[in-house]
Amino acid sequence: MKKRSYKKLLACIVTSIMAMSMLAGCGDSSGTSTETSSDTDSETESTEESSGDAAGEKITLIMSQRDEFLSTLESGAIEAAEEFGVNLTTLDAQNDTSKMLQFIETARNDGQKAVIVNSVDSDATADYIKAAGDMKVVIVNRYPTDDSLLNDSAVYVGSDERQAGNLQAEFLAEYFKGEGKTDIKYILLQGIIGHVSTTNRSESVVEGMAENGLNAAEATAPLAADYDRAAAQDMISPLLNTTEYDCIISNNDAMALGAIEAMQAEGLDPTSIPIVGVDATIDGCQAIKEGTMAMSVFQDGAGQGTASVAAAVNLIAGKAINEGTDYELDDTGYVIWVPFEPVTAENADDYLN
Repeated sequence: MKKRSYKKLLACIVTSIMAMSMLAGCGDSSGTSTETSSDTDSETESTEESSGDAAGEKITLIMSQRDEFLSTLESGAIEAAEEFGVNLTTLDAQNDTSKMLQFIETARNDGQKAVIVNSVDSDATADYIKAAGDMKVVIVNRYPTDDSLLNDSAVYVGSDERQAGNLQAEFLAEYFKGEGKTDIKYILLQGIIGHVSTTNRSESVVEGMAENGLNAAEATAPLAADYDRAAAQDMISPLLNTTEYDCIISNNDAMALGAIEAMQAEGLDPTSIPIVGVDATIDGCQAIKEGTMAMSVFQDGAGQGTASVAAAVNLIAGKAINEGTDYELDDTGYVIWVPFEPVTAENADDYLN
């Protein structure tokens, strides 16, 4: 799946829902805001409710923050909302849980039927669901610490973070085996400690290297740079000329780019070792083309945004949350997985289009 392939998927979803709407004799599906007439009888209302036509519904997407990746997710959601004909409001909680709760309560008081939440704190998922009241809740991108909270009214859309680490591990195993090495030392740049994404990406890459035949040891304790490029550069700089290491593993592209800049500032060649990231951002893909980053793992932010809106629309309609999409559900039926994809020099151009 290339970076823009979600548009094809979106067309498929919308076509499916429009077809259902036509069969059910639904009204306006033009994508403009519409309101149900006050004199509509209950039988007609019931028919429309079961048809899956969500045109005119109001949904709020609440972002934890607006970084490069989450802005891509937001853009995908906005485009999907336009295609579905739902009125999407996007808000930035600025990494403040109290603001996120306030925004959820505002959406509930506005009479909205669904809210999409990119959690500030995965541990606070229960609070977000409680604040939503009768609204349907789609948690996107940050998996809840307690997934027993997921049910028919609260679901998750995102990518399996362990898959990201496994793909990094497979690349590194192939790289070092090509050099005839199985004993290596690595520096690990971690995201925000306590985030499920940080934990799963970190654990899975270490486990994956062992499973792929590498005897990988820490060159130093993991560096918690909070997914931040400048923080990663500052933290890794003192280690580059004082520590023996064979590769740099990063939980995201921004920190990997910070490591590259740190090496260059120290007069070191970042192409001399594999530096691997996650997200396949534009800057990350450009670095892969230039050879300074060895690989990344594409997390389809736009696809997650599209799938989260589809899930919200399907929840409102009482349908399977992945209906009309190509995305798979987990065994519970409460999780949509948007797959990760490995990005190397051979295919980086595909993710810049």
